[in-house]
Amino acid sequence: MQNEQFRKCIEACLECMNACNYCYVSSLKEYELAMLRECIKLDRECADICVFTADALSRNTPFAKEICELCAKACEACAEECGKHEHDHCKQCAEACRRCAEACRAMLSAA
Repeated sequence: MQNEQFRKCIEACLECMNACNYCYVSSLKEYELAMLRECIKLDRECADICVFTADALSRNTPFAKEICELCAKACEACAEECGKHEHDHCKQCAEACRRCAEACRAMLSAA
């Protein structure tokens, strides 16, 4: 069961990383950059934290609980910010972030 939980969390983290990176690049192409400043910043932070989390979990880190807690917080912050914008890439990112936060929170109860 725990291996399945790790796998699901790793997959969610990688999907979230991809969505955040896509949102980051797409946001840089939008006209209203000033309005998207915080979104762009959180996209980068969240993508970096998600890839770190996926890497650490794949190594069976003894710090899974702490890392997943940080990842969930980053994903929740990014989802909240992206949720403020009407762009499709922001909506997709927010949804991926919510799924990842949920998977990380599930890891907290399992770890």
